[in-house]
Amino acid sequence: MEMIPMTKKPEKKGIDFVTQTLTAPLSPHEAALRPLSFADFAGQAKTVERLKVMVGAAKRRGEALNHILFSGPPGLGKTTLAFILGQELGRNVRVTSGPVVEKPGDLAGLLTNLEEGDILFIDEIHRIPKTVEEYLYSAMEDYRLDIMIDQGPNARSVRLDLKKFTLVGATTRAGLLTAPLRSRFTLNTRLDYYERGILEGIVRRSCRLLQVDLDDGGAHEIATRARGTPRIANNLVNFCRDFASEKAQGKITQPVAAAALELLEIDQAGLDEMDKRVLRLMAENYAGGPVGLGTIAIAVGEEADTLEEVHEPFLIQEGYLARTAQGRVLTAKGYHAVGLKAATGDQQSLL
Repeated sequence: MEMIPMTKKPEKKGIDFVTQTLTAPLSPHEAALRPLSFADFAGQAKTVERLKVMVGAAKRRGEALNHILFSGPPGLGKTTLAFILGQELGRNVRVTSGPVVEKPGDLAGLLTNLEEGDILFIDEIHRIPKTVEEYLYSAMEDYRLDIMIDQGPNARSVRLDLKKFTLVGATTRAGLLTAPLRSRFTLNTRLDYYERGILEGIVRRSCRLLQVDLDDGGAHEIATRARGTPRIANNLVNFCRDFASEKAQGKITQPVAAAALELLEIDQAGLDEMDKRVLRLMAENYAGGPVGLGTIAIAVGEEADTLEEVHEPFLIQEGYLARTAQGRVLTAKGYHAVGLKAATGDQQSLL
């Protein structure tokens, strides 16, 4: 299986970060902008402090780090923190994702190739098949695998002893994790959306690494429209860089950033075209709700899972939508976002 080397800090030679091609490799921009130490990582102060405690204790004892579970919306730094753990510990990080590990043999191949103290990062760990998940229990607790060979009268169990490793799981839907798996993680920590001030610092750092001329107004404009998510902020930085190169002699100012993001149909509140389609649909077709997620998905031509995992968390947190037992309900702020007057009546009394 081909291994793709990750970027390393020059002063820590010998640390070999590898990513298995079970998942898509990082783009050059992602690899260049990804922090490789706690000192470079901005935000998520409580989570970082917990990780520092665990890393320091593990290094002092000379033991493998305990298992860690990251949860939260996509783009907040779960994968980045996994690589930072490897960098801080001087260990290899191997990456895969839940849907790829389809059978116990896939898991056995991953675990038996780990060296002492290595980190196995499983993205979207809630999507691991139940039959495979059960093999993880003994691997995480006792560092062994009991694999069944053959079937019927010839079936036999083979025990594989594993070197002590660290499992780092990441999930955008923590509620879908089974209780037995969740309880085997020593640390279960959630990543939250970033404040605008922290995002401005991330935007400045990204522009510095990309050697892009940026002023305070441009940083503020990009951070304001980034939906509290570093990944989105970096994506916007890359587009604004292209826009500035073509339209504004290469410098990202507030007017330049605003024009670039208007071209992407991202408004000053960070709402994109799909967000507004959802809000307008609920306002005009369903009088603000309540309406089911499946109905919304069909009406706007998007997968329900995408709406629930990508769009809905931001809309709910910012107060544009509310969840009720009857379905999704549009708030007064949601009406205002699409230039309509808030409805009155039973649906608003559900909020």
